[in-house]
Amino acid sequence: MASGILAGRVAFVTGAGSGIGRATCRLLARDGAKVIAADRNLQAAKETANELGNDRAAALEVDVSSAQSVQSAVGDAIAKFQQAPSIVVNSAGITRDGYLLKMPERDYDDVYSVNLKGTFLVTQHFAKAMIEQQQPRGSIINLSSIVARMNNVGQANYAATKAGVISFTEVASKEFGKFGIRVNCILPGYIDTPMVAVVPDKIKQQVVQRCPLGRLGQPEEIAEVIAFLASEKSAYVNGAAIEVTGGLK
Repeated sequence: MASGILAGRVAFVTGAGSGIGRATCRLLARDGAKVIAADRNLQAAKETANELGNDRAAALEVDVSSAQSVQSAVGDAIAKFQQAPSIVVNSAGITRDGYLLKMPERDYDDVYSVNLKGTFLVTQHFAKAMIEQQQPRGSIINLSSIVARMNNVGQANYAATKAGVISFTEVASKEFGKFGIRVNCILPGYIDTPMVAVVPDKIKQQVVQRCPLGRLGQPEEIAEVIAFLASEKSAYVNGAAIEVTGGLK
């Protein structure tokens, strides 16, 4: 029997193939949870799951923007560990940066479909499964971004979706409280992930200079807060939007 504060729990993590998602899978497994690593890139999800061990983890190919794909993932997750996940982490996210006047409609739609609609679909379908199985202590953790507060030039689509995640989280926390399901979100700052790797060095240097801690964050530093929100240590934290930015505003 696994020991740890999350022993006996099953976690479902989207965007698990890299960055914050992969780090989250590692830490939830460290704390005793069984983990389903979900990603649009199945090979990347498998790499994450293999690292954790086949008895403790499974990989699923999931397109969070597709209701059919998410619905299938619920069934697959329950079949794998014989219970609905009581921890859900919505970490899948994409950027398609560009100036508003030049932004193709497709770039807006793609970012919305993954970042906001995807969070809605995963939350809806997995919360239903938690409620049907009467999981006593559900925790859903959504990934917003400090960009929702900073509203960077060139990120009209991304900023709008990440601001939407905050409001969505607050509504869900009010609706799900009576079922014992807490819903919170995290606003990461600039974290050393593949998504930030493509940001021009000049911009990253400016960010580091503006950050009081003077560095980029590490994926594990976000994952530690996710692990806290997943556990009963945060039993009275609900509807919160927690900035993890090194003080960047």
